[in-house]
Amino acid sequence: MGVFAIGDLHGCPDELEVLLGRLGIGADDTLVFLGDYVDRGPGVRALIERLIRLRSEAPRTVFLRGNHEDMLLAYVGLPGRYPEAYLANGGAATLASYGVPTDVPGAVAGSRLPPAHLDFVRTLTLMHREDPYLFVHAGIRPGVALEKQTEEDLLWIREEFFAARHDLPLTVVFGHTPQREVRLGLPFHLGLDTGLVYGNKLSCFDVAGRRLVQVARGARRATERDLDAELSAANL
Repeated sequence: MGVFAIGDLHGCPDELEVLLGRLGIGADDTLVFLGDYVDRGPGVRALIERLIRLRSEAPRTVFLRGNHEDMLLAYVGLPGRYPEAYLANGGAATLASYGVPTDVPGAVAGSRLPPAHLDFVRTLTLMHREDPYLFVHAGIRPGVALEKQTEEDLLWIREEFFAARHDLPLTVVFGHTPQREVRLGLPFHLGLDTGLVYGNKLSCFDVAGRRLVQVARGARRATERDLDAELSAANL
């Protein structure tokens, strides 16, 4: 029974398929997706369709909400934040994948999305805990109790999270902030957004195996890295 955390996908379904083939997920395994499935990439519709199917294949899968899903919801008139920023932050690619022009009102755009896809986005959760790990999209605010964390911070925080060590007895696994390599801040945090949509790679953390499984953009094979070996080398 394993736990696997998967970084931001942003409309790139092909690399996810390669990753899933390498992981060989069983019925008792847990997949935790860290959010940001929509926007920027060209295959949003295909990706959401694949994620919906994945729920029946791997019933323990957890889908977290990212700030881009939150903006999409706000754009189409549902509870969310910053609808005015949606199109400028990659939303046009999402609409294009559904054949929706950007010059229609947001509510009209929402009515043209498949109901099952919109329901998928509406039902995303904000955090998932598997001790000693906490999975969120963006991070947490240090010094604030877990039950008092705000949705704004869970979806949007960046520098304030990186700059200070938190006092929770958990390693925070997150996405949101793209970088060329996984952000190793153990035991405090582990960042898995490695900029797949920008031509870099998709990253997955295998909790039990203490390994990183990665797929470069456009690649047909995944690679693996021993996380503990890298940490030991870094401390030499």
